[in-house]
Amino acid sequence: MDLSTVLLIILAVVAALTIVYFQYFYKNPRKGSLKIILAALRFVTLFSGLLLLINPKFVGKDYFVEKANLILLVDNSTSMEEATSYAEISEAITQIKQDDALNQRFTIHQYGFGKTIEAMDSIHFNQSNTDISNALSTVNDVFVNGNNVIVLFSDGNQTLGRDYEYINLNEKSTVNPVVVGDTTQYEDISVGLINVNKYAFLRNSFPIETSIRYQGSRPVSSTVTISINGKRVHQERVNLNSNKSSQTLNTLIEAQSVGIKTIKIEVNPLENERNTANNSKETAIEVIDEKTNVIVVSDILHPDIGALKKAIESNEQRSVTLVKPITEQSILEESDLIILYQPNRNFRSVYEFLENSTSNYLTITGSKTDWNFLNRAQESFTISGSRQPEEILPILNNAFGLFGLGDFSVDGFPPLKGTLGDIQLNKNSEILMFQQLQGITLDKPLFTILTEGNTKEAVLFGEDLWRWRAQVYRNDQNFKKFDDFINNMMVYLASNRQRSRLELDYELVFDNASVAKIRVSYFDESYQFDSNANLSIAIKGKDNDFSRVSPILLKGSFYEVDLSDLEAGEYNFTVTVQDENLNRSGTFRILDFNPEKQLISANNQKLERLARKNKGKSYFLDGVKTLINDLTSSEEYLPVQKSRDNVVSLIDFRILLGLMIFSLALEWFIRKYNGLI
Repeated sequence: MDLSTVLLIILAVVAALTIVYFQYFYKNPRKGSLKIILAALRFVTLFSGLLLLINPKFVGKDYFVEKANLILLVDNSTSMEEATSYAEISEAITQIKQDDALNQRFTIHQYGFGKTIEAMDSIHFNQSNTDISNALSTVNDVFVNGNNVIVLFSDGNQTLGRDYEYINLNEKSTVNPVVVGDTTQYEDISVGLINVNKYAFLRNSFPIETSIRYQGSRPVSSTVTISINGKRVHQERVNLNSNKSSQTLNTLIEAQSVGIKTIKIEVNPLENERNTANNSKETAIEVIDEKTNVIVVSDILHPDIGALKKAIESNEQRSVTLVKPITEQSILEESDLIILYQPNRNFRSVYEFLENSTSNYLTITGSKTDWNFLNRAQESFTISGSRQPEEILPILNNAFGLFGLGDFSVDGFPPLKGTLGDIQLNKNSEILMFQQLQGITLDKPLFTILTEGNTKEAVLFGEDLWRWRAQVYRNDQNFKKFDDFINNMMVYLASNRQRSRLELDYELVFDNASVAKIRVSYFDESYQFDSNANLSIAIKGKDNDFSRVSPILLKGSFYEVDLSDLEAGEYNFTVTVQDENLNRSGTFRILDFNPEKQLISANNQKLERLARKNKGKSYFLDGVKTLINDLTSSEEYLPVQKSRDNVVSLIDFRILLGLMIFSLALEWFIRKYNGLI
């Protein structure tokens, strides 16, 4: 307790005595035992209140010894089984933990890591992935005070995460890797990354991009084979050396049949190659038949028809057939989509066919349209008024969301030749473009989509669409944006499938179970994401007797199921929404692929660079004694004696409050008993 606090307590005593004197003795000098008792009680009350305000404290110092942290990070991945034995690494760790000199200098912590990091005393070597960067970053975030020495037991081969060589640790942390395993670099050729699309169209050629990697010093040559469902479809020779250590192969393969196709890429092993586990990889692609037959029905010749044909057929999966309105019904039945160009009374049989079928169609009107016939022939829309020809500029509706517009924009586009009149839409509609006349944007559709049940219909109230395609070429020197816009519309109109309320996102082939997950999105009837749904997944193995039904958990804006406990093999699954007749099914395959077996040599050079960057030094497993001697002899890690102030209140405030209440109550009762109140 310092001097100022003592002075304040003395002043409190003087102040309490002064107030009591003026209250009991200054104007009433008569003596009596009752007055003395009451004055004493008043003094206790006042002095206790002043002590509460002063709150006197004692400040004591606690002395303690702060040691540096010695953090043992042990790689628990399966690749360590090939690099060392449980006995060797356990002996090295025990030697460190039981060294008396180290225990006097350090507080020792032990962690094991693979994909994640956790505190542990035992060694397992059962993790299928290694993330050294995550282990270092986690330790760096946990131990933020004092000096930290990280001893990393690893072969230096990482299969997940950021490159650990470039991790930035705090200035008080030092990394000392202990290299585990054979550092000899053996000659090795392997299949690297494979890039392939998720889907391919029937009879189309799809690309496969493969990287072949080589580690060695001499020139080598090997054969790369690509097989689909076990059938060889491509073979190529690669030549590599120490300067050209990788080669990327770009191959086009024709999709010959519909379904999920397993793609296997193999490179023949070199002579005396030790590690052949990385000489092959598998992936998959789904081949779908999206051939679309579009029929354009027209009674006139117009440049719009040629522009539409070229735009639609820019996708090889679509073909356009031009017919007259009097064509046979069997031809219309073979179509996936019908385009009606400027209908007139000759289209009567076409509209009869549309009325009796569920075909989707696009109507384009213009100066040659017979409006009296069109208003009678269909019930989707009616147009009334003067029907005077007019040039109409397009205004894109930015809120349109039935299908993607990509980079398509109508800014600066020439006008279409339309008809001035009142347009009434009689079905559910979403307007793609509005009309603009003489600089005024009207609440009238120029291009609109109509839906009723499963039938989709689009209407363009204007001709000279060819001018838009020409304008796109004038802007970009190609027709891509216009053609993409038309093809996106074709995809939407040619499909009778409504948007699914249950969407699945998963890979056809997972490299291993640790990365196997299925994401699910479920929407209510208004197509808003439903976070309160009850979803389940039923999984059944094709190659084994595995069968399971489990719930799917919510993960923020989607649902997800973890499949990391499944064995390698092929599985069928069905996702079901409980209490609703809604489900989706699929198939996936888990490969017996272990990324930890792709490399067999310890990466001591990278571990050395990590040590130099973080003020440490690398060691080998048989040099643990040297590591211990370096740590115990370093002046940097000496224990430091520190002190901290321990502030303790002189008097417990609860006692003072109780004393005040007691003295006030006792004074009141004495006064009451003696008639002084």
